[in-house]
Amino acid sequence: MAKKTNIGGQAVIEGVMMRGPSTIALAVRKENGEIFVKSDKNVPLSKKNKFCSLPIIRGTLALLESLMLGTKMLSHSADIVEGNEENIDRKKDFKEKLVLVTTLVISFGISLLLFALLPTVVADVAKNVTSNTIIINLFEGLIKVIIFLAYIYFIGKMDDVKRVFMYHGAEHKTIFCYEAEEPLTVENVRKYTTLHPRCGTNFMLTVIIVGILVFSVFGWPDLKVRILLRIIMLPIIAGISYEFIKWQGGSDSRFARILSTPGLYLQKLTTKEPDDSQIEVAIEALKAAGKEGEDDRW
Repeated sequence: MAKKTNIGGQAVIEGVMMRGPSTIALAVRKENGEIFVKSDKNVPLSKKNKFCSLPIIRGTLALLESLMLGTKMLSHSADIVEGNEENIDRKKDFKEKLVLVTTLVISFGISLLLFALLPTVVADVAKNVTSNTIIINLFEGLIKVIIFLAYIYFIGKMDDVKRVFMYHGAEHKTIFCYEAEEPLTVENVRKYTTLHPRCGTNFMLTVIIVGILVFSVFGWPDLKVRILLRIIMLPIIAGISYEFIKWQGGSDSRFARILSTPGLYLQKLTTKEPDDSQIEVAIEALKAAGKEGEDDRW
């Protein structure tokens, strides 16, 4: 049975970020072909405070941490590719911090508009066909899935995003190799699949499905109440989804494998087969994030 590790990562611009139990590492391929690697101590809030480690709460906090950390690592990778790696150690001034916060707020706002507010507005048309609130909520969920799939499909057509998806595939393959406890070589990593059950793509799909179930409990109130509910309940839905993914990722049961199937198929849109140079980058990131002897079990 393969080891299940809590080491996870994220594809960035020409590189991979890996996060271990107490270390975060960034590996980026520079324009001259060299691999820039940097690691820092980074302990999740869930390990610093007992309250933050409680079920549901830890999932909500993990999502917020991932959003902030992901935006930061994307910014760092862009600096490194452009040859400005000294910027990632420089203390940011107020203006730069404001830009980062603004970027996060705008990104969150667009996501909220596309995947929460727009679907519930459009789903109102279903009231003309049925008064069954469960069916209407299912219709809203279907709209969310369609928007989500269309968004991933169209951004995946961009050349730069395609390369990020290739690094995403390299990240998954490398983690699979690590979990199989094989030496981290390009040859060993290459043979593994790009589809990993403990992926953020699975999490996003789970959030949509859990949202359908949760909002069905509230029926189909007027638009203002629905919008308010979708904003207020988002952290709770994220927390429930995290617990589900955590259970699913740690289980070897057939039932868990069946439930993970839709998320794995979805990853065919968000991961691509990497080349050897991209696998090399992912290996360096994982080596820098994992400390020998450290407990990194899922």
